[in-house]
Amino acid sequence: MSADRPLPPDPARAATVEEFVGSLVRLRQWAGEPSLSRLRSLGGRTAASDGAMVDTLPKSTTSHVLRQSGRLPRWEFVRAFVTACFLSCDHPAELIPAELERWRAARAALAATPPPTGTAPSALPPTGATLPAPPPADAASSASPAPPAEEVVVAPAEGGAGPDDAVELLVRRVVREEDRARKGLLGGYDIAPVSFSSHSGRDTSGEEPDDLHTIGRFFSALSPQRLLVVGESGAGKTVLAIELVLQLLEPLLTAGPRHRMVPVRLNAARWTLSRPFEAWLAEQLVRDFGLGTDDALRLVRDRRVLPVVDGLDELDPEPSAGSPRRAIGLLAELNRYSDLSGRRPGAVVVTCRADRHDELRAAGVWLDNAVLIRLHDLTVEQIAVYLTARWPDGHPCAGRRDGIRKALSGPAGRAVHSALATPWRLLLTVTAVESGADPRELLRVDPHADPREGAELIARRLLEAYVPAATRLAPRAGRAARAARSAHGTAYQPDQVRAWLVQLAAHLRWQAARTIGADRPPPGLTAIDLVPHLLWPIGGWRLVRALHCLCAVLLAVVAMLAFWTGSAAGDLSAGPGAEQVLTLVLMTSWVGIVTGLSLSSWPAAAGGRSDVPRRRRVTGALVGALAGLPVGVLGGLTGLLLTDGKIFGPAFAVVAGGTGGLTLGTVIGLTAAGRIGAERMTVSEAILAEPVTLTGFGLCGAITGLAPLRLAHAGPAALVAGVSGAFVLAFALGVVFKITTGGWSMDAELAHPREALHRNPTIGLAFGLTGGVAAFLVFIMSQGVVESLVCALIGGVTFGLSFGAVAWTRTVIGLTVAATRGLLPLRLWTFLDWACEARLLRVSGATYQFRHRELQDFLTSPDSDG
Repeated sequence: MSADRPLPPDPARAATVEEFVGSLVRLRQWAGEPSLSRLRSLGGRTAASDGAMVDTLPKSTTSHVLRQSGRLPRWEFVRAFVTACFLSCDHPAELIPAELERWRAARAALAATPPPTGTAPSALPPTGATLPAPPPADAASSASPAPPAEEVVVAPAEGGAGPDDAVELLVRRVVREEDRARKGLLGGYDIAPVSFSSHSGRDTSGEEPDDLHTIGRFFSALSPQRLLVVGESGAGKTVLAIELVLQLLEPLLTAGPRHRMVPVRLNAARWTLSRPFEAWLAEQLVRDFGLGTDDALRLVRDRRVLPVVDGLDELDPEPSAGSPRRAIGLLAELNRYSDLSGRRPGAVVVTCRADRHDELRAAGVWLDNAVLIRLHDLTVEQIAVYLTARWPDGHPCAGRRDGIRKALSGPAGRAVHSALATPWRLLLTVTAVESGADPRELLRVDPHADPREGAELIARRLLEAYVPAATRLAPRAGRAARAARSAHGTAYQPDQVRAWLVQLAAHLRWQAARTIGADRPPPGLTAIDLVPHLLWPIGGWRLVRALHCLCAVLLAVVAMLAFWTGSAAGDLSAGPGAEQVLTLVLMTSWVGIVTGLSLSSWPAAAGGRSDVPRRRRVTGALVGALAGLPVGVLGGLTGLLLTDGKIFGPAFAVVAGGTGGLTLGTVIGLTAAGRIGAERMTVSEAILAEPVTLTGFGLCGAITGLAPLRLAHAGPAALVAGVSGAFVLAFALGVVFKITTGGWSMDAELAHPREALHRNPTIGLAFGLTGGVAAFLVFIMSQGVVESLVCALIGGVTFGLSFGAVAWTRTVIGLTVAATRGLLPLRLWTFLDWACEARLLRVSGATYQFRHRELQDFLTSPDSDG
């Protein structure tokens, strides 16, 4: 190190976390501003939870840590970052250990500093306290109770101590989602009396077990607030998780969400291996609840979110082929998840099936510092109470209660009770009975048979009867059933329904196989989620892609032919020139881009969900029009200058340019109105998200800008300037359009799973027709009004479908092929809605799911005759 080089920043001067992070930023500046890529390479690699080697300093993590200032970075990050900075500037290697010790001491001093007022010191252990060693899987923490989860105080929102709009928005949307999920599972408000007990290592034989009504109080008394819920398949784990979320949300609804954690239920199956849990959690808040990226990261960082991770057992395929690697990886992430101080385990709830939990324990893995509770089987008395509540005296099925009770108390009572001992199996039974089935026949079993085998026989019989029973009961459900009858002339038939459900279940098994080994599968490609725009492979993976490619190429060629005809590019009266050749090159390049997009594996249906008031739409359109008018006029005058006035005069330049600017501004304003109050992606993020698509926009602009220059026989300089400027302008408009159509609006509520798919062709056609207006203004220079209008309309529609509605086109082709082959109904969306009303499927966020995983697996099992 040279003698005149300044000394590196002194971390000991940092009195706050913010200043410590600032010291890290200054250290990077002192080291010569090494790039994030260089820091990543110098930071080396470390072993992840699944044994894979990963970067110690990923670029996204480093960028996030250096931008946030409210949380003390972990020592592992600080050590790697400081070392990389010193290595980057060739600092003497023998001096680096001493520098690391300075940084370690400075961080340790801040970590030991008591939190400021308002950060709930009572929720943290005394300074210097030693955390207990991780307990056995069935052990509970013996620490004194902490304040209830809904009263844990955390740092206020940035910008003051007032209400946090992001928290209030999240609370409202979580409540609506969980209310919808609860009704989708239960069909109302009645539920079998699920009970549980804690495995704390002490004698609880004389105590009454807790139930769903007390789960909120039970969790609030835990310290640390980490809970592992274990139960058999169908025991009610998801219902308990929903009930916990709703109970913890009640105080937030009455007293306001300020300074309280918001419980959010997450599908564990959506986590991908080696994905950092905090980044994934923030991603789910953005995707499923519409929070802005910055707000989601802030709430996760400030521990304003209580993650309720549902379905740990659904991460790995069944039957298990070795150790459950993905579940082990997620538990490792959760064991690293800390509270706001970084010194105690972070609050979290996890649900897991009992047999998968046993596998994890055998592998030596569990959720550290968590209390384990086990859901109990329903007793005979509890089953009787539930039946009486569901079928009170006077109910048409009241007389059939005795048949079930006799089976429970008969010679094969043990087998019958074992088969009906979970809320799910009990629901199967009552659904079959309400559809007209005889309970004695349903529960018939050889009294001399092994009780376990008898219970399995009854379970298969109940699952076999569920689809026909739900189908017969569904016409009473409501709108979807009436729509189905009007579409088909009659209600759905049980054999039809079963065959279609088998295809959907088989597709989910296919999705699960596709995600194995995939680093970042598309959102929704899991073993449980039916995402509308990901259902096209049912028609055939290769066949549908080939048909889509053929369709896209035909549409793209038609669009280019319409432009070629409308712009009179084929006029060779003056002989072929360089302009025609350049036009053909640009058109061929654009068709090539469309071909590449049509061959992509998973076209995304982006655009979010919106429910924007008409007044805001009109205001957005007016603002966009006012902004686009001067830009369009300026573009028209630029074209006048480049063509030397040979094709059109000043009046046409102003009118045509203004019309194009008004149209573009209005369309962009309409879409941007839906994003007011929403998190917007940056320009660089938009470019990185879809560089190929934006290049296609630029080529279309270049083709449009070339037409008047060709007609004017412009010189090389004007030709290059005009085509380049048109390319840049169209590329920029594509970026603006991408930004304005992405994300949620603050007014949006949880909408239908098909919302994004519905928006895809709307957005594509809107931009295609907007481009058609620009093309019409070019065509009219050399064609009549009618010819120009026809060419512009054909070109705009085909352009929008081939280039702007890729996901919708792929889905329509795939589902049409599947319907033609008899694999799915032609009106699939009507069927899916009906199946939700029939309680065969349910809506979960932006996806459909089977009513229960056991039903999904049964439909594709060898035991199923379908």
